[in-house]
Amino acid sequence: MPSQFPFDDIRALIAAIPAADEQARAEALAREANLIKPRGALGRLEEIAVHVAAWQGKARPKVSRPLVAIFAGSHGVVAKGVSAYPSEVNRAMLASFSNSHAAINQICKTYDLGLKVFDLAIDLPTGDITEGAALEEAACAATIAFGMEAIANGTDLLCVGEMGIGNTTPAAAIYAALYGGEVEQWVGRGTGVDDAGYQRKVSAVKQALETHKDHLKDPLEVLRRLGGREIAAIAGAILAARMERVPVILDGYVATAAAAVLHALWPQSIAHCLAGHCSVEGAHAKVLANLGLKPILDLGMRLGEGSGAALAAGIVKAALACHNDMATFAEAGVPDAV
Repeated sequence: MPSQFPFDDIRALIAAIPAADEQARAEALAREANLIKPRGALGRLEEIAVHVAAWQGKARPKVSRPLVAIFAGSHGVVAKGVSAYPSEVNRAMLASFSNSHAAINQICKTYDLGLKVFDLAIDLPTGDITEGAALEEAACAATIAFGMEAIANGTDLLCVGEMGIGNTTPAAAIYAALYGGEVEQWVGRGTGVDDAGYQRKVSAVKQALETHKDHLKDPLEVLRRLGGREIAAIAGAILAARMERVPVILDGYVATAAAAVLHALWPQSIAHCLAGHCSVEGAHAKVLANLGLKPILDLGMRLGEGSGAALAAGIVKAALACHNDMATFAEAGVPDAV
């Protein structure tokens, strides 16, 4: 039976999440050490292969059903002029995904990745965070639960992304609430706002923090008051993947906000996650450093829609191909280095 206080159920779930399989990690490390290459010669690819092995619980992990999950939401704070585009663009972007016209469609085709897009009441904006909470507690908890269903049909590598006009403003507010410091360090240009738009974003984040200042010690309250449906759903998807031992690749600035909330609840809750790339939006590099995550790629991107995570999935697939299909010294009849 659901708790009278929905967030208690989320905390209980986090307390029960499984750890990595250390036996699989050790076996994967041993295999890497015996492949026909100088030890460490594949650099980060070796680390990635071992990471996936530990979370899948297999010394020779596979990615046969990779999934890019995009969560789309709408934000009331857009009314404050924080975006260069109106909320109506959200519906047009959903159509682009459906028609395979967006960047993420092309990346998924290139790397043979599954793609699902989740419409989170795109025509119903959340509350304006400068004036009140984005979501009620029950609605936020339900959205987290909805996000957990993203992997219901099975996947062995989950890439999480988002789409939502104005959502870099809630993400910046979440980071400012979790990490403190000057608001300006967390606010970026988002969809390319001009100087006046940037100042409106900064003002909106400051006003939101002032409005909710007495309720920001609890990371879940930070999420529901300052976030949005797509960020809450991504948090749920990350948790569900952890329960199923599915490695996760995070996309950029907004998607990482969901991971930051979970990390603030318990740092080990995102140990199964990889950072797909470092976005140029806001202080994404600083956020990743706070989370102890090193991005796989740094291409100067800030598109969202799971694009950086999907590109990184191609790297992960290559890392596993090397790990699984290269010969060992013994198999190739090549003397190992002394």
